[in-house]
Amino acid sequence: MTVTSGRRLLLVHAHPDDESINNGATMAKYAAEGTHVTLVTCTLGEEGEVIPPELAHLAPDRDDTLGPHRIGELAAAMAELGVTDHRFLGGPGRYRDSGMMGVPQNERPDCFWQADLDEAAGHLLEVIREVRPQVLVTYDPNGGYGHPDHIQAHRVAMRAAELAADEGIDIAKVYWNCMPRSEVEAGFERLRAAGQKAPFEGVATPDDLPGVVEDSEYTAVIDKEGAYAERKTAAMRAHLSQIAVDGFFFALSNDLGQPLFGAEYYQLVRGVAGAEPEDDLFAGVGV
Repeated sequence: MTVTSGRRLLLVHAHPDDESINNGATMAKYAAEGTHVTLVTCTLGEEGEVIPPELAHLAPDRDDTLGPHRIGELAAAMAELGVTDHRFLGGPGRYRDSGMMGVPQNERPDCFWQADLDEAAGHLLEVIREVRPQVLVTYDPNGGYGHPDHIQAHRVAMRAAELAADEGIDIAKVYWNCMPRSEVEAGFERLRAAGQKAPFEGVATPDDLPGVVEDSEYTAVIDKEGAYAERKTAAMRAHLSQIAVDGFFFALSNDLGQPLFGAEYYQLVRGVAGAEPEDDLFAGVGV
């Protein structure tokens, strides 16, 4: 059934957990305010590296059941954020995780990296026809850090927006995820000033983090005051196989601690910005 009233936000991500790390506070905020929030995840994340030893058997080189397990983790994360509309592109398992750039998994015919762009965009277009989002959020052209599935998710999202426009469906604003360098550096400095020690093997640097941009490049910041930071953290904890959260730090499989950022930043690439930096992705959008 087509959604025709109220604010409607569509987010396109590559794997379960990407949404909570990048947009958890944003999703929680808009869901709490009554916005129809739709998440489309493009793969099940089958090639992820499993962190807890008790879940090691799920890995692709063992039982290869990580994908179905991560469906459950994503559902739990969405419950923490209050998001009820979450889907997989083309249905669960339609596209397999491609692994990191340059690995043999990139060549699998069923992986997302090998997907026909217009076919994959067509699956997303079906969602756009139904939801009619005014705002779309996805990655930058490099996928934040060069992961093939993130790059492909960007391509699919942008192509689907073009196809929607051809049908007269106007997505008023398109944003890419980003993080201004000054905020990243300030986050690490706050941890150092507080004497906070990473509970992991090491500590990341700003250059280790995805989507870092110069301050002049971001146009919007959501949840600057951290009102939804606890919900974001809870959603990240739900992705137990992929994320370790400890106090002010979290780490992925590289075991490099990085600060948890409550505020989430965006670069507007289509549409007209409100007063910059915007504190509302729907600024200027008539609803």
